[in-house]
Amino acid sequence: MVPIDVSQPLTTMSANPFSFVVVTPVFEDAEASTRLFQELASIFGKNVHVIAVDDGSVRQPVEVCRMNAAGLEGTVIRLRRNVGHQRAIAVGLSYVTDHMATAPVVVMDSDGEDVPASISELLRSLDSPEVDLVVAQRKTRVESLRFKAFYAVYKRLFKLLTGRQISFGNFMALKPSAVKRLAAMQELWTHVASCVLSSRLRVITCALDRGPRYAGKSKMNFVGLALHGFRGVMVFAEDVLVRVGIASALMGVLALVGGLIAIYLKVSGHATPGWFSVSLGILVLVFLQTGSLALMSLMLTGVSRPGAPTNVTYHHFIDVVERSDGVPV
Repeated sequence: MVPIDVSQPLTTMSANPFSFVVVTPVFEDAEASTRLFQELASIFGKNVHVIAVDDGSVRQPVEVCRMNAAGLEGTVIRLRRNVGHQRAIAVGLSYVTDHMATAPVVVMDSDGEDVPASISELLRSLDSPEVDLVVAQRKTRVESLRFKAFYAVYKRLFKLLTGRQISFGNFMALKPSAVKRLAAMQELWTHVASCVLSSRLRVITCALDRGPRYAGKSKMNFVGLALHGFRGVMVFAEDVLVRVGIASALMGVLALVGGLIAIYLKVSGHATPGWFSVSLGILVLVFLQTGSLALMSLMLTGVSRPGAPTNVTYHHFIDVVERSDGVPV
């Protein structure tokens, strides 16, 4: 993935009455999502159709009347239960595939950190025939030192375990063909960014600034953040198992070589009293453990695909769908 020039003019890419669709998950954040609706309406007017996926909110559900008040055309998909940020996005993209298959899509958060004014830059980048998907890469971050340290460690571990680099989140623009491809992948229900990496789509990055939250505080705590990162690695479970198996096999070979060296030193009379038995015992244990781990890792390869619903079953999560124009769904 490489950055490209975003100075080219934006063109309409859809035959729909609107130019593009915005998919945004919302959970107990009606105030922030209302601000998002107002900004989208102010910047894009009738050129955008917003699909707000209400992820089982109880205290602050998303109301379609807030879209009407902002002068925005959109759809509220209310889920039966809280399924999580990533699955809410998967439901939205699956819905778009079934109902708005010819429109490009922008995926963004509803809290204001994904700046609506930056959408035009993503869509300009998407205009190239050699591009399927554009992801936003942050120029600057305003998070705490703890978050920055965790994120730096996570990126390095992700590269070590999967062999891939991850430097983006959910803020992205997709051509209709890319939306269909991702909606057909079960990995989308586990981790959106990792699904993009495994999709083999033509992806480029667009450097954008991160905005401040509209209201409230993030509901993602450290445990949730760690779980989110772990799920990103799970998408590449087969690759991780192979890498762990190879590393374990190499450790086993080194332990075997070390054991042979210890035996040679003992036979040649160079070993000090007590040293041979302790060192050989440790090396045998290392060999047995790493050998067993390598064997189990290789046996599990191919049967560890992350189980998740597909686009065929997304509608089972939906409780009700409301449109701002009042058209029955």
